[in-house]
Amino acid sequence: MPLRSLLAHNRTWAAQMEAERPGFFTRLSEQQTPRYMWIGCSDSRVPANQITGLEPGEVFVHRNIANVVVPTDLNCLSTIQFAVDMLKVEHLMVVGHFGCGGVKAALNNTRVGLADNWLRHIKDVRDRHAGLLAELAERHRLDALCELNVIEQVMNVAHTTVVQDAWARGQPLTLHGWVYGLSDGLLQDLHMVIRGEDVLAETHARAVAAVAQRTRS
Repeated sequence: MPLRSLLAHNRTWAAQMEAERPGFFTRLSEQQTPRYMWIGCSDSRVPANQITGLEPGEVFVHRNIANVVVPTDLNCLSTIQFAVDMLKVEHLMVVGHFGCGGVKAALNNTRVGLADNWLRHIKDVRDRHAGLLAELAERHRLDALCELNVIEQVMNVAHTTVVQDAWARGQPLTLHGWVYGLSDGLLQDLHMVIRGEDVLAETHARAVAAVAQRTRS
């Protein structure tokens, strides 16, 4: 599809939105008050707004390869800081997806190029849970690692100074871990729900145990 077609589609969409909801873009341009932040994979098949049925302006989004959160990534951390401190989001979701190419490359030690350095973080998750993964049938290990990666990235978000400071001052902020199915379009809650530092270890242990015990077809 030539790029001019994208511009044409944009104009058609904008005209339709304005016809159906007069003043939509004026209202949208005047405020941004999302309650949600989404940290997801850059995969083009996982669009945050469409999956959740949210309108533009209702979810603040950060995406990277395999939805990784690390303390040296100032891009991700700055986005979290803006969402938490400035926009006062109430819910922050880390959302992975089954069949993630980055997770698959990390699981199988497949070289992909420069991104191998980024995927080292997922290999750390793989190695941390090597015993759990070894107990699963080989065909289920990718799905399990996608889930474990989400769980560990939620922990990484919880350990950021931004989130720690928000909880310390009593700001309502809940972290969530979800995974999305490309084959059915459904989000699954990994029960990695954290509202404060005092429940971190217990919630993490339960979520990891659930990955090990999950019935997989």
